[in-house]
Amino acid sequence: MTVRELVIEMKLLERRLTLYEEKYGVLSEDFYTALMSGSLAEYDEYDETRTDFSRWKGIYETWRRRNQLYTEQLKISIFSEMLQFQPTY
Repeated sequence: MTVRELVIEMKLLERRLTLYEEKYGVLSEDFYTALMSGSLAEYDEYDETRTDFSRWKGIYETWRRRNQLYTEQLKISIFSEMLQFQPTY
């Protein structure tokens, strides 16, 4: 993926993450940490939260992978060549 494609996809993922953050009142990073530590096991018995948490986790993990790729590409690329510059007329 190009840097531009990564940025677009990450922004789309962030919009989806925001919906869960607003619904549950915590940031995705904090949710993910709690989920992975087993702190949210009590919610497994509820269908809605189990489904939401599964989707939220997947979206967040995808965002993290894309963010890692973006960071790696920044390290090996010439920044000025990555900019999508469009002159004004």
